[in-house]
Amino acid sequence: MGGRIPALMLQGTGSDVGKSLLVAGLARAYRRRGLSVAPFKPQNMSNNAAVTPNGGEIGRAQALQAMAAGLDPSTDMNPILLKPQTDMGSQIIVQGRVYGTAKARDYYKLKAELLPRVLESFGRLSSRVDLVLVEGAGSPAEINLRAGDIANMGFAEAADLPVVLVADIDRGGVIAALVGTHAVLDPAEQARLKGYLVNKFRGDPSLFENGVAAIGMRTGLTCFGVLPWFAQAGLLPAEDAVALDRGTIGKTGAGAAPIKIAVPRLSRIANFDDLDPLRAEPDVDLDIVSTGRALPGDADLVLLPGSKTTIEDLRAFRAEGWDIDLAAHVRRGGHVLGLCAGYQMMGQRIADPDGIEGPPGEVAGLGLLDVETVMQGPKRLVQASGRELTTGQAVHGYEMHMGRTDGPGCANPAAEIDGRPDGAVSADGRIVGCYLHGLFASDDFRAAYLARFRQGRSATVRYDALVDETLDRLADHMEAHADLDAMLAVARSR
Repeated sequence: MGGRIPALMLQGTGSDVGKSLLVAGLARAYRRRGLSVAPFKPQNMSNNAAVTPNGGEIGRAQALQAMAAGLDPSTDMNPILLKPQTDMGSQIIVQGRVYGTAKARDYYKLKAELLPRVLESFGRLSSRVDLVLVEGAGSPAEINLRAGDIANMGFAEAADLPVVLVADIDRGGVIAALVGTHAVLDPAEQARLKGYLVNKFRGDPSLFENGVAAIGMRTGLTCFGVLPWFAQAGLLPAEDAVALDRGTIGKTGAGAAPIKIAVPRLSRIANFDDLDPLRAEPDVDLDIVSTGRALPGDADLVLLPGSKTTIEDLRAFRAEGWDIDLAAHVRRGGHVLGLCAGYQMMGQRIADPDGIEGPPGEVAGLGLLDVETVMQGPKRLVQASGRELTTGQAVHGYEMHMGRTDGPGCANPAAEIDGRPDGAVSADGRIVGCYLHGLFASDDFRAAYLARFRQGRSATVRYDALVDETLDRLADHMEAHADLDAMLAVARSR
């Protein structure tokens, strides 16, 4: 021990306990103390990805954590990214590039050959900073998956890292979660546990003092803090699509805001951080429409989001009857915007002859734009900027897609991106599709686009500034309620 770059790994007692948010808050807090900090997640599973400056892709949470640390996102921050395509299999991204696809059982056999790539990325990242904050995935209590693990204790052992457990008290059973996780680990893994954080506490923390004592008596672990509920968390980009299912991604309730935007909840929805700047607008009601509900008839705009399996999600879209709802919306004079896969769905036809996203085949599109898409490689991964042509405003974002879209509709493009036309617009201007993810993060464009629904109101938030300010508030929250000095001492002890 000693002589190596300080590092600390946060592992959870389960999924969605707040590990990603806490790493972001710690990164900002330690950066404000004058340390250079980098986030790292050995293995992530998410269809909400970000594009790095060198044209790779990583989990969206690591991009937010990089922002908190004041760094450009790097593929070394998330060397293994699994992007689910079916309930049984995923596309595998290794150090930012497509490695292949595998069913879950086959992926476990690949882990041994992927671990050296993970350690390589960790080593490169460690050489450039004062502190690495590592985030686990799921829970180390899943001991049935321990063999070959590279996400939790398997990586902690390989990199010789101290570990802090994170538990979510809001879901209940926090004492059992912490004590139970400790109990199922073997003695060497228990020795790596240096303490724990209790997250998402509501009410008077003093009421949990007996709980802290009970956990300490049964585990010997130090409590590094009981963190109250952080209400501003919803202002930060979410990575896990479970946030959509909870309804926390947007405002809810009839009449909650003057502008109503309906977003069908596709089963393999991808890059839904496109929605975050809209959600932040106080006069926008972002209605995530789950299965079993019709698209609302009073929506001003229907936004078709990205998808990891375009053809299958389009079939499911029709099975829900949403195509009928969308046609009625268009007849009423409503607006439609499709991003990436949503744009592809709006055309006349989608073909996947080589089975890139699933079984080979083709399907009729929704017929809203006179374009056709053929799924083919290579995958386009690039940060991009340009101008949206209807508003004339500058936009920036990224492209992340397979497939080529052509047809007469492309003669009226939606944008000029890096000197070339992108997307298509209907003759009346109400139907728009393009490949640029993240365009709503461009404040002037978002204000100009929403102005058509605002009836003279022009106010808009400054989205990047809002995220940055929220990260500062999150760091304040961590400083106030967690023992950052003690955790830093643990990180420095390795």
